Amino acid sequence: MSQGEWFTTYLQYENMKDLLNVISYMSQSFMAITPMLYQITFKDREILFVHTGMVGGVVAHYHILKEKTSSKFVELNKMTAEFKFTDAIGNNNQCIYIPIVNLMHSTLLFPVDNLN
Repeated sequence: MSQGEWFTTYLQYENMKDLLNVISYMSQSFMAITPMLYQITFKDREILFVHTGMVGGVVAHYHILKEKTSSKFVELNKMTAEFKFTDAIGNNNQCIYIPIVNLMHSTLLFPVDNLN
């Protein structure tokens, strides 16, 4: 296990809405930063994740999708927490548009071996 992995905490979410709640909370913080969603195929699983940092380590918040999305953004309504995948940034002032970045490779080792 590398030193980087030793300081990484993995939090798997049951559904996309819970993962997006993390992003919604982060976008309302003092720094008002909207993180990117990263998409990667890892051990034949389609994973969407947010990578956040903290003193002494990092946290990978992730959700396993049934299939890979081809969309470029997630439109997240800040008032209702409803979301949809979309290919373009819209003009709804109640929404934040979260980019989905497709990764070819990552040094993160998601703990998915024992999942059904």
